[in-house]
Amino acid sequence: MTPEELIVKLLAGMTKVEASDLHLKVGYAPYYRVGGHLRRLKELEPLPNSEYIERMMDTVVPEKRRGEYEERGDLDFSATGTTGDRFRINIFRSGNEMHAAIRRVQSKIPSYEDLSLPPAYKKIVDESADGLVLISGVTGSGKSSTLAAMVQHVNDLRSMHIVTIEDPIEFMFHPNKSILSQREVGIDIPSFQEALRFVVRQDPDCIMIGEMRDKETMLSAIQAAETGHLVFGSLHSSDTQQSFSRILEFFPRDEHDFIRSSLANSLNAILCQRLLPGIVPESRVPACEVLIANSTVREKIRREEDEDLPAIIASSGEEGMRSFTQSLADLVEREQVHYDTAMEYAPNRDALQSEIKGIKTAAQGLVSRVRGK
Repeated sequence: MTPEELIVKLLAGMTKVEASDLHLKVGYAPYYRVGGHLRRLKELEPLPNSEYIERMMDTVVPEKRRGEYEERGDLDFSATGTTGDRFRINIFRSGNEMHAAIRRVQSKIPSYEDLSLPPAYKKIVDESADGLVLISGVTGSGKSSTLAAMVQHVNDLRSMHIVTIEDPIEFMFHPNKSILSQREVGIDIPSFQEALRFVVRQDPDCIMIGEMRDKETMLSAIQAAETGHLVFGSLHSSDTQQSFSRILEFFPRDEHDFIRSSLANSLNAILCQRLLPGIVPESRVPACEVLIANSTVREKIRREEDEDLPAIIASSGEEGMRSFTQSLADLVEREQVHYDTAMEYAPNRDALQSEIKGIKTAAQGLVSRVRGK
């Protein structure tokens, strides 16, 4: 089988077995990631050398970006397979050899229900005419899929001009009630900063920024949200409190008061998520921490009292807020994840154990009252 034929087969195979990722490394057979677990394709021989992988990738690398890999040793781009699914591809140099990590993005744009996200996600978008909504999480936590669900929600319900800035474009949106412009870094525009410099001149109502990577991008997002735009963006951080630290790290200390004031005015919510192995084989479900910027949260942001945010989240469930501990307990209660899995991912195992006991006690009390009637 030629390298060109093999890459077509591997991409189609990802759709067939519902693999999330494909890894190509010299000296190894290809590996799929299915349900969070790496699986070697035993029927295939190890990839013999870097030249073989380069020939595989030559069929999918955008022609105008080939020189970037040679110069930097790393390149992100997207491609469409024969099944209609899109793939987010990173090729990188390791030991002077080309390796590749390929993420499958389904052709169907997922809904909140498809992603098993809590109702607060939908409510936040429904109630946000403008302002900043951040999706945070570590790599592989489903941030891109969540952003896509939110953009599609707006597209289905509102008459807006939506501009997305992505690296690379993953989901392809089609106009419904909104009109859309999707811009890919490296193809349509050199950088996020360059795209955001001009975006407000393009008459947008809603802006989606694929990743907040630096000071200029974050500042542009905050300013756009302050000036009446609805802004969605993703941030690489493990929880909502760390998200504030991450944002402030982009700026020198003497600018923190200004940034805090701007965030207090513009922030609508931070939604942090982690994907866990589910009880259903090969499934993954999200544990979600939800921070909604109510008046108390805004005041805490202004006063540099971020350490109080976890307590506010844990005690404000009626507003749709929830902590990771509460989310994990809920997943166990609804039999979506095993108890041991929840404990493995718990920020605080004792707190999770207490939360689960509290749910069981409340449920037992409800049953007793019903039977008493």
